[in-house]
Amino acid sequence: MTKWAVELAKHDIGYQPRKAIKAQALADFLAEGASLSLTELSPQHEERLPKEPWVLFVDGASSKEGSGAGLLLISPTGEELTYALRLDFPASNNEAEYEALLTGLRIAHQMGITAIQVRSDSQLVVLQVLGEYEAKDEVMKKYLAKVREAVALFETFEIERVPRSQNKRADALSKLASSSFAHLSKEVLVKVLKQKSIDQVQVLAIDSSTTWMTPLVDFLSSGDLPENKAEARRIQLRAAKYAYAGGTLYRRSYLSPWLKCVTPEEGDYVLREIHEGICAAHVGSRVLAKKCLLLGYYWPSVFRDAADLVQKCRACQVHASLRHQPAREMVPIHSPWPFAQ
Repeated sequence: MTKWAVELAKHDIGYQPRKAIKAQALADFLAEGASLSLTELSPQHEERLPKEPWVLFVDGASSKEGSGAGLLLISPTGEELTYALRLDFPASNNEAEYEALLTGLRIAHQMGITAIQVRSDSQLVVLQVLGEYEAKDEVMKKYLAKVREAVALFETFEIERVPRSQNKRADALSKLASSSFAHLSKEVLVKVLKQKSIDQVQVLAIDSSTTWMTPLVDFLSSGDLPENKAEARRIQLRAAKYAYAGGTLYRRSYLSPWLKCVTPEEGDYVLREIHEGICAAHVGSRVLAKKCLLLGYYWPSVFRDAADLVQKCRACQVHASLRHQPAREMVPIHSPWPFAQ
């Protein structure tokens, strides 16, 4: 250290502390980027390669003991997934083949697969899906319509008929599922179908977008009014008490902040959180409604909904203090002849 001090004493060397790491990182980035060419700086557009399809082997079997289906799903990297289906309803061999195909397509869609190749040894199912055979039976027509709906969910779909010798594993799974569960390995996923795929009822979502706020929002945002003059006049008078800003309807107030308008369903959630949530107080209906207004929420039936909730609350009905006040006001009865005997 002494020798180095003597050698460096002739130089004018000073010490400066290191600056912020963020500034140093920015300087290093600029220094490294200055030597790069424009071609290196511009992002390279990679060509989008088509996704490799998954391969699905399906087979169905029907016997006196029952019906079953087998699925074998192979990924592009060679990973295999096996499924066995037990059909808990009477089904023919062709119906079992269709059930296997539909279930395999549903599983593939739930896994996020967009490209799939189906292999089946059923000539009837394959040629009906390809359009070479015509489905004359009503049950086959329903199955074919279900398959076409499922096929529309994939970007790439192919189906091919293969000999039974190339579909041995799916065939073995279908026969085992149709006979007994005891012979199946623990690694095989077994699923029981309670009803046919064509008998499943399609549930449609109910459009609940129209609420009590819809006419007010339409008038305040775009000036739309209903054709009925009386209803239009009523909305114009009500709109003076509301304001529409940022996609939200507010109830105007002169002495307090504006109240956010909500639907009765959202209001029921707010009432329950206040009445029986973490900080539950189990107060009366009028106090409960006032708390909702103080928290900044409003809907027309807030007082009525609060009264209904308090009346249905079991804790309030069981643990509330007893009221000795009569349910109705007492009405005195005066005798017409007070001194008559």
